[in-house]
Amino acid sequence: MTALLRRRVLAVGLALPILTLPGVLHAQGESWPTKPIRLVVPFAAGGGADLVARAISGPLAKRLGQPIIVDNRAGGGGTTGADAVAKAPADGYTLLYTTPGPQITNPYLMAKLPYDPVADLIPVARVAVVPNVLVVNKDLPVKSVKDLIQYAHAHPGKLNFASAGIGSSSHLAGELFKARAGIDIVHVPYRGTGPALQDLLAGNVSMAIDSIAVYRALIESGALRALGVATPERSPVLPNVPAIAEELAGFDGAPVNYISVRSGTPRAVIERLNREVNAVLDSAEVRSSLQAGGVVPKGSTPQEMAAQVKSEAIKWKQVIQLSGARVE
Repeated sequence: MTALLRRRVLAVGLALPILTLPGVLHAQGESWPTKPIRLVVPFAAGGGADLVARAISGPLAKRLGQPIIVDNRAGGGGTTGADAVAKAPADGYTLLYTTPGPQITNPYLMAKLPYDPVADLIPVARVAVVPNVLVVNKDLPVKSVKDLIQYAHAHPGKLNFASAGIGSSSHLAGELFKARAGIDIVHVPYRGTGPALQDLLAGNVSMAIDSIAVYRALIESGALRALGVATPERSPVLPNVPAIAEELAGFDGAPVNYISVRSGTPRAVIERLNREVNAVLDSAEVRSSLQAGGVVPKGSTPQEMAAQVKSEAIKWKQVIQLSGARVE
């Protein structure tokens, strides 16, 4: 090899790393997407996750310049939809609207998952926190979280709480409350929020911790009594209802919703998607729409969301193991 040829080969080798510079990665992200995107919602149409996903999908599609098709893949507490995304091409064209189940709670509720919750899915951006509220039947002789705890201590095993099913956010929030308050209350699982609500109104169960959106109208009408919201601070939707944390310091039983993609998706695509999701959440129209439904829009960086997934998994693992909850 001549000296001139060696210099040319060396020059080419030194130029190759330029392809990974931030400017080039940014350009790659800006060139995506070039075709429609599928947003997998791992629950049936009409539910809370589906409504929020659809509320952001239209504005997000406008910002990205491509249609976003909402694909409801219900089943397995969110695992069916998550598995579909985990096995899709890692190109950013298949997104998962993620609730706590697929990555945070199902790994400890289920003996086996069809995907690796840590290795196969990457958090992109937080979308919202969905505040829960602790409600009781109006005939129960308690008017505060403190009253309820005292009543439960005086009547061990007599109170029960309804949930939308084993492993649901309403179940785990109830178990968290039970553990933090040190009380003996009985879990009564239902097949969905609707049947649980009916029995709560009828007085067949004593209490529940579920979405503000579900209970707001009934609280305002006086059909149910709200004792506390399950977020660290009070909710602007129910400003006169204390936070449970005012009695049980640090209590947080509100599920987080976020967007995730398959592992291996180009970093430039993840960063572009993160920017656009956050921009959508910052828009007055979207914020107003979500807040009206009792949902708190709250964006993040990919790194912040990944850290939250880890911390939430630790918290709920402890609750699940303490309660003995299992989903077959």
